[in-house]
Amino acid sequence: MDSATVVPPYVAKPLELLPFRAVMLSPTRVGDPASARALARPYRDVAARLIQWIERGDATADTAPALYLHEYTSGGLTVRGLVGALRMSERADALADRAVWPHEAIHPEQAGELADRMLQMDLNPAPILLVHHGRKELRELVDEVARTDPDWRYLDRTGQRQRLWAVRDEMAVARIAELVAESRCLLADGHHRYAAYLRLQEEHPGTAWDAGLAMLVDQDDTPLFLGAIHRTLPDVGLDVLVEATRAAGADVTAQSRQHALGALDSTHLVLTDGSTWYAVAPDRLDREAAVSWLHDHVLPRLPERPRRLEHHHTVEEALAATSPAAPAVLLPSPDFDQVRALVESGGLLPEKATSFQPKPSIGVIMRPVNGG
Repeated sequence: MDSATVVPPYVAKPLELLPFRAVMLSPTRVGDPASARALARPYRDVAARLIQWIERGDATADTAPALYLHEYTSGGLTVRGLVGALRMSERADALADRAVWPHEAIHPEQAGELADRMLQMDLNPAPILLVHHGRKELRELVDEVARTDPDWRYLDRTGQRQRLWAVRDEMAVARIAELVAESRCLLADGHHRYAAYLRLQEEHPGTAWDAGLAMLVDQDDTPLFLGAIHRTLPDVGLDVLVEATRAAGADVTAQSRQHALGALDSTHLVLTDGSTWYAVAPDRLDREAAVSWLHDHVLPRLPERPRRLEHHHTVEEALAATSPAAPAVLLPSPDFDQVRALVESGGLLPEKATSFQPKPSIGVIMRPVNGG
């Protein structure tokens, strides 16, 4: 398997979200596949293209720097968070000094490609997603902002409902800085972008690349849904997988499809080839996440390590890819506090272990780096 093994450095406290001058795609372009492709590829003319979009009315540049409160609703779930330029210039040595905690390792070559792309575009095209337990005073301040009329509101082409407020009042910005300074943030989404930010900062210190675009969500205010990412294992027989699972110390019980899926909870996994079903009860899930148990205790006990794992964000997607030649491991959803406790004790989850949802549409808020 091509596993990520490198942990990027840790940004040091105080956590700082700095005002910046945002560029936003027009509502008709947010969620447009052509816009997403333009922002995802290393085109050297993206910066010029953004100017053209602004001139044509396909994008808008804000009038002045601000912090932004961004609220989006997707599939009945509403998430809101503060968006700013995250200061990346200081690295933490001690655990207590860490402001941002990645929970997965990264592929350096992928992070390097992203860094090159952002440098060519002169743009942070999307914020990384940080999650924390915010202070009560911060929630009250956010509530106060959200009670005012938003500066932008619309339904984008993906069906997300967007609302944004520009926070420019100097006292409010200073109060936000005070309230987030000691936050310990789990990096929920954007591990490779975070590593790309760090690389750009190291290569261009003392410039606007000392910061990178981030959205800070309070899990006690509008919690993100933390879902499992399931696995299928091509070229691994179900019998061999069951044997390795038992050898890892789990109670493995043959079940009907209905009862096996009904057992999928915080204490059970499910194995299936689409016709035969097993409920798996490991004896270690009080001490580690199910996905870590699978990678650390089951996969090493297979006669041969799988050449690859396929990842699926829903049970339905995993089962659609399941066959006797590619059995599935259905995993329970991890718990936010369990993940954070693991990370803050010095551990990491395997790559693609969590799925924080919903994520904001690309293009709602972007950061031009020079002049942004």
